[in-house]
Amino acid sequence: MIAARDEKRRELTLFVSGASDLSARAIADARALCDVHYQLSIVDVHEDPAAVLSHGVLAAPTLVRSQPLPLRRFIGDLSQTDAVLLKLEIAPHASD
Repeated sequence: MIAARDEKRRELTLFVSGASDLSARAIADARALCDVHYQLSIVDVHEDPAAVLSHGVLAAPTLVRSQPLPLRRFIGDLSQTDAVLLKLEIAPHASD
């Protein structure tokens, strides 16, 4: 039963740098990408350097799809929705 739940779990993590205008725009764009099927976590690289290291993040903003595997990353401008979804291998309207 746990395996079945893990297959449906979908997680995105957005890494941003501080409370800048760029970070605010990245957060808004990431939230627009997420629908009810994705859980979005936001990490400030200055506040949680351990998370940055564990995810191999080299720049901000970076959006990481950690579930379902395999892990996928998108670095940079998240406003180009189609490019982000393609790179992260996310269907535009993912369903269970």
